[in-house]
Amino acid sequence: MNLIGTKWKPLVLFHLLDGGLRSGMLQKKIPGISNKMFTQTVRDLEKDGLISRKVFPVVPPRVEYSLSSRGKSLENILRSLDKWGLEDCQK
Repeated sequence: MNLIGTKWKPLVLFHLLDGGLRSGMLQKKIPGISNKMFTQTVRDLEKDGLISRKVFPVVPPRVEYSLSSRGKSLENILRSLDKWGLEDCQK
């Protein structure tokens, strides 16, 4: 729970389940997250080995995040949480 037990970490991980995303696109998929919190969250997830960060040597700089193999191991858990949340909303 220490690895994914914050408000934003599961959302970042969930949005990366279908493949890597550029930093700006990933942040747009998470309404309400501030720039500071987004940066802190992806840094924590990278430090914990759940996501990978790839920097492309272009101008302007391009950064893409994707799930690491350790992050991919959370797929069933994240999809189950999503399903549970959708079911709860339909009641």
